[in-house]
Amino acid sequence: MADCYIKEFEAVVENVSDSKYVLLDQTAFFPKGGGVAWDTGKLVRIEDGVEFPVVYTSKFSGNISHEVQNPVGNGLKKGDEVKGILDWERRYMLMRYHTAAHIVSGVFHNEGKMKITGNELDAEKGRIDFNMDDFDREQILKFIGRSNEIVRKDLPVKIYSVPREQADPILFKLAMGFPHDVQEVRVVDIVGFDRQADGGCHVKSTKEVGTIAFQKAENKGKNNRRVYFTIS
Repeated sequence: MADCYIKEFEAVVENVSDSKYVLLDQTAFFPKGGGVAWDTGKLVRIEDGVEFPVVYTSKFSGNISHEVQNPVGNGLKKGDEVKGILDWERRYMLMRYHTAAHIVSGVFHNEGKMKITGNELDAEKGRIDFNMDDFDREQILKFIGRSNEIVRKDLPVKIYSVPREQADPILFKLAMGFPHDVQEVRVVDIVGFDRQADGGCHVKSTKEVGTIAFQKAENKGKNNRRVYFTIS
């Protein structure tokens, strides 16, 4: 997505399955993926103003599917023109959490040489798993403190793409490596601090994240520590 701050858009319905799974010719809804929760909102049929709440967004066979709740009466059908309206409060919170996760993982990687083994982000909390040898609470707290220093620097966050063959290995911070077979790699660049290959939505500057607060840490097996955090 080129502009993560789009709140509304117009589109045409390309297909509807089981009366509730809607494919559009274009969308600003972000589907569940990469450990990040999905966008919600609504589709409004332009012809008559009937609203269809979008309760879940996912990706199937390369297509983004919008699961809608149908009102009583005529549902959406192929060819309908709609206005998509995001639940912006939820979307913006997910953007803040996603950028926060890049900051935290960047600190753990840059200062602790650790890679990500898993993550899950929603609009209320975040967690990241790291291949951390020792369960060192003091080190974790130090890294969270360092993450907040990065936030306060108000660094710009830029998004761009580079050819796969030109992608720097430092972009790939997953312990499993980069699993996607793509020609171009989308880069999220926290300028002067960290760059990661990523397909999600982010804020424009680190100050928008707010304050990152450590919640708890857990052992999740050999060399695997789970760190939970919130933002405010």
